[in-house]
Amino acid sequence: MSETSPAAAPVIRDATDADFHSIQAIYAHHVLTGVASFEETPPSADDLRQRRAAVLSHGLPYIVAIVDGKIAGYAYATLYRPRIAYRFTIEDSIYIDDACRGRGVGRALLAELIERCEQGPWRQMIAVIADGGRGGSMSLHRNAGFELVGTLKAVGFKHGRWLDSTVMQRALGQGCDALPADADAEAASD
Repeated sequence: MSETSPAAAPVIRDATDADFHSIQAIYAHHVLTGVASFEETPPSADDLRQRRAAVLSHGLPYIVAIVDGKIAGYAYATLYRPRIAYRFTIEDSIYIDDACRGRGVGRALLAELIERCEQGPWRQMIAVIADGGRGGSMSLHRNAGFELVGTLKAVGFKHGRWLDSTVMQRALGQGCDALPADADAEAASD
């Protein structure tokens, strides 16, 4: 009788400059063939490095998952909106190499992203999911504690069709159960 060993859990680590050829290949595939990104022209590896620098400048994580010695996916968080009142709200992005789907890569990346973001001042994480989450993104986020907020109808147009965006949300840390650390300073300045 033979036993099959389960696939090794992905190793999650910070993205490095050397990772961006693989990251760019993963993202380019999603841009050109899917609807997870509303971009239509894949950015270069250098463009993606610059985007990572912007993410890191806000103290937010940009991570990769390694499976069998190769980058199987990546994830990062960005500020949800630029206006100051949104400063405690972030949005997640996760992209998986198609060859690694169904191996727990997205789950591992999202869990690590949430854990790291909970160590900062952020209180809410938003997921904006294209096309009703047909690729499994809605279920991934639901299993990580996100709740459906609503659907924006026909807000994107790509590959010859209109696309909806589904919005999901979850609290980070104390969420809205407590005021943020800078609330006292803000109240004093009013």
